[in-house]
Amino acid sequence: MPGIDETRQFVPLKIAVLTVSDTRDLADDKSGAILVERIAKAGHAVADRAIVADDVDAIRARVKGWIADPAIDVVITTGGTGFTGRDVTPEALEPLFEKRMDGFATLFLLVSHGKIGTSAIQTRATAGVAGATYIFCLPGSPGACRDAWDEILVHQFDYRYRPCNFVEIMPRLDEHLRRAKAKGATV
Repeated sequence: MPGIDETRQFVPLKIAVLTVSDTRDLADDKSGAILVERIAKAGHAVADRAIVADDVDAIRARVKGWIADPAIDVVITTGGTGFTGRDVTPEALEPLFEKRMDGFATLFLLVSHGKIGTSAIQTRATAGVAGATYIFCLPGSPGACRDAWDEILVHQFDYRYRPCNFVEIMPRLDEHLRRAKAKGATV
């Protein structure tokens, strides 16, 4: 059965939150606030928080900066995953992914369907790994952020969660970038 293994020690992650919106600021960013509150409540650190416009270059630049920052383990974006002309978060970030996480999109769709029915089809939530950093692109609604965190991410970001979780494989996320030395040693 999946669950918390109390014999393992919790490992806090450093998570950056990006809200993608042409209309929000920190004072009225409900989705970003929900993520920040849940990240802290779970025992993780909010490494940074920002808001950028629905613009491919602006989104990509902010996330690339976080990917390059060794102090950030995870990036969660909210907003820009719908079908309107200004929704460009997947277009901005999927080209950065070294590995796509199709299972996240599928599981998020299943969770959403249970909450909002067939309206769940309107999401283009996506996730992947770039530069040994996990990246999750969530819809901009507070409900979607709650669902993604409460039903998926809180468990996968907890080292104690069994049978497996994202934290325990973090040290190996960049192994494809390391150069082999004599006798298979890596740096």
